[in-house]
Amino acid sequence: MCADCGCSITDSHEHHHHHDDERLENVHSNPQLNDKKTVDVIKKILDKNDHEASHNREHFNKHNIMAINLMSSPGAGKTTLLENLASIADFKFAVIEGDLETSKDAQRLEEKGIQAYQIQTGSACHLDAFMVHKALHHIDMDKIDVCFVENVGNLVCPASYDVGTHLNIVLVSIPEGEDKIAKYPVMFRQADLILFTKTDLLPYFNYDIETEKQIARKIKPNVDILEVNINDIESIQKVASWIKFKQQMRG
Repeated sequence: MCADCGCSITDSHEHHHHHDDERLENVHSNPQLNDKKTVDVIKKILDKNDHEASHNREHFNKHNIMAINLMSSPGAGKTTLLENLASIADFKFAVIEGDLETSKDAQRLEEKGIQAYQIQTGSACHLDAFMVHKALHHIDMDKIDVCFVENVGNLVCPASYDVGTHLNIVLVSIPEGEDKIAKYPVMFRQADLILFTKTDLLPYFNYDIETEKQIARKIKPNVDILEVNINDIESIQKVASWIKFKQQMRG
């Protein structure tokens, strides 16, 4: 949990009362996850986050927008996927970008004509619902059908923080190796769609993709799975079609 990495305390938790902040500071200066006080504080953090996430979803619903949380390790291809979707998707979308530092990913998307807003988390290794709520004030909701939340590259903490989206897409790239799904089951259990990216590199890696798919479906039997290669436009089109289908299902 985030009590170990110290990322739970961000400016997004400014809603806490002062005595909550003091307790949280104590938790992170000496985290003991088997301590009831620590567990209670972490639960309070997540409860506050979940409440704000519900508010974000209501905001998306009010504007008839489907929101999608993109999660993966760093470098799995989240931003590249969005860049390529821009030219083929028959829905309009914006992106809320999460990184520890820089606005490079948001700039890349804006160069493609995509509405994007960058969140720089500093030391926090995930986005939370409060950060996303602030970002929504910088997005023109009347001009989009879909809003992507590109989370911080991390296969641990983002899985525990609901940011108010409707769907979760998790990317895993071939160069990461065969063990990521088995090692990080919580993340992949949250997935509505798993994308195996950079599949054009399969000939150069010892990677049994069919076995990895079986492992993924043991963790979540009904998960959808697609293979993605940005040099194969049809694979990107399949992702766009999946999103469009989910959008239509929502009505």
